[in-house]
Amino acid sequence: MKFMVIKCGGSVLENLPKSFYEDIVSIHQSGEWIPIIVHGGGPLITSLLKKLDVETSFVNGLRVTSDQVLNIVEMVLSGSVNKKIVRNVIEAGGSAFGISGVDGTLLKAKPNKDAEILGFVGDVVEVNHHMIKGIINDGYIPIISPVGIDEQGQRYNINGDVAASAIAKALEANLCFISDIPGILVEKNGQKIKLSKISRMKVEELIENQTIWGGMIPKVKAAIDGLAHNIPEVGIINGLKENSLLDYSNGKEIGTKIVLEEEIA
Repeated sequence: MKFMVIKCGGSVLENLPKSFYEDIVSIHQSGEWIPIIVHGGGPLITSLLKKLDVETSFVNGLRVTSDQVLNIVEMVLSGSVNKKIVRNVIEAGGSAFGISGVDGTLLKAKPNKDAEILGFVGDVVEVNHHMIKGIINDGYIPIISPVGIDEQGQRYNINGDVAASAIAKALEANLCFISDIPGILVEKNGQKIKLSKISRMKVEELIENQTIWGGMIPKVKAAIDGLAHNIPEVGIINGLKENSLLDYSNGKEIGTKIVLEEEIA
């Protein structure tokens, strides 16, 4: 059984076509891959915080999370966004099971090392992979909201990319980030070109010169961390392009593949 963790960012979720979910169902029904969806919901969280007049800010792509912000984060992620994805998969002919990282301590968390600045932002210390496999064995596609919890019952806002990487590590799964761009882009001779492959060293260089910035930083860092912990492959693809996920699952060269430097030496 081969697992594929599919991370759908909040900025792309609203624009994903119906065919994207049909592709997920097709992949699931083929039996070659078992898809697991981990999602974000950042723009919707920001929109609701603004309506409620609650201040929000980011540090290195991570949302500073007070207890008040955390309540909104959980309501949006584990409520409206998670259930909308479940509905989309069902409408595409599949079977989906929505679950939060809090339920069954699916994502056991601890405070981020920068908790004094970031507040209730957490890192995943353990994934309840037995629960995920149980959902899969019952025939469902797991849809996971990245809110974690510790042994004292404290909730944490987990960056979706970090949560997806942790789950992929626990399942030794391929990790596929769904974006609204073709992959990692760099400027060359005045034109933006897509990198088909990028190493850890190059990622660090692009972060340093700010070619990679904002929300892409935790994404590529999560990818590198996952590769160093037995994730077989990490890719970034454009989910808005028809059949992109099917092409990726079939091994075609698409998007940007992130690798450790040893692989391209």
